[in-house]
Amino acid sequence: MSTLDLELLRSFAAVVSHHSFAAAAVHLGRTQSAVTQQMQRLEEQAGHALFAKQGRQKRLTEHGERLLSYAHHLLALNDEALRSLRQGELEGNLRIGAPHDVAETMLPLLLTEVARTSPLLQLDIHIGRSPYLMTSLKSGEVDMIISNRADAQSQFEGVVLRNSPTVWLCAASYVHDPSKPVPLIMADGPSIFRRIGHEALDAAGVAWTPRYTSSSLIGIKAALRAGLGVTARGVEQLDAGLRVLGAGDGMPRLPDLAYYLYVRSHVVNPVTRQVFETLKKHLRLPRTDMPA
Repeated sequence: MSTLDLELLRSFAAVVSHHSFAAAAVHLGRTQSAVTQQMQRLEEQAGHALFAKQGRQKRLTEHGERLLSYAHHLLALNDEALRSLRQGELEGNLRIGAPHDVAETMLPLLLTEVARTSPLLQLDIHIGRSPYLMTSLKSGEVDMIISNRADAQSQFEGVVLRNSPTVWLCAASYVHDPSKPVPLIMADGPSIFRRIGHEALDAAGVAWTPRYTSSSLIGIKAALRAGLGVTARGVEQLDAGLRVLGAGDGMPRLPDLAYYLYVRSHVVNPVTRQVFETLKKHLRLPRTDMPA
């Protein structure tokens, strides 16, 4: 397979941004014929026409539009790598995602370390639910995430940040009646907490009933504080307005939940790679095999 020439891609991007071969040539400090020859060579490498005539102008073909997106990405990656190597300081943008559950606990520790070791980086923070963050990481919408989901397909490279106890939470004023089905407050859609809660209750033969569902942690905690029921959640959510139900209340024990720091496997972005390796080193996080 042939390799795309970055200089040809740079000229290609200039032609598109300056709307003509002549203007791109002035910008690049080349002759118009030289730029024309470059575009011909790039079309040979791509195996498709990149421009089509439209009156006296030229417009991008479908393949040209597709290549332009890749050109911008490849040129940005190249420039970012050179800046990193030449300056010794990481610059650019790093997009970090975290679930609501640990946005106020684990995430600040990570951000503090990134800011300390790479002060020139611009950080974009994405807060969402773990399954959706995994999808965003897979598609490249974010560079790095904290997630409580194990990567069964080994699409990501990850380290365990911590193992967090999962507990049954209710309002401090909530009166639990073991003789009645447990009124559950749970997230709608895919939720690991809902799954492990249901599994634990069913395994222990404890009856339960759905009482309230919410698409967000804020909604779940509002229902908890209102005394509407009980939820399975990480111990990080415990505060003065909530309490934990345990074996003495007839509630089964819940498993601990691992939180991972993930990047895509074989990630080539030098900023993401270096930050990930730095975090593993400075936070002393052991590498882990992802469970199936």
